[in-house]
Amino acid sequence: MALSKLQRRARIKKRIRKTISGSAATPRLSVFRSNKEIYAQVIDDLSGATLSSASSLGDKSAHGVSKIEQATIVGKKIAEAAKAAKVERVVFDRNGYLYHGRIKALADSARENGLKF
Repeated sequence: MALSKLQRRARIKKRIRKTISGSAATPRLSVFRSNKEIYAQVIDDLSGATLSSASSLGDKSAHGVSKIEQATIVGKKIAEAAKAAKVERVVFDRNGYLYHGRIKALADSARENGLKF
């Protein structure tokens, strides 16, 4: 039987999370993509705390632009928020999504703005 899109993503996500874990030294940059918005969090998995987050939901500059541009804006915001939380290096968690389009745009933007992964 064929897997649904959500089941497939959950399987990929589980496979990724087996190997990736965020620590205080190198937290995890997790990305969630909905149909309208995109969200990013920097997470320390050992303490279970979110160190910083950014999304296109409350951002006025992210409305009325394409979804790729939205992801670029969120990538810049998460890099700035992570630097404010004194985080330089992260491990990227694509959360089961394919690494292209909005996910790639967010990652490239975060890298350009000083986040290392």
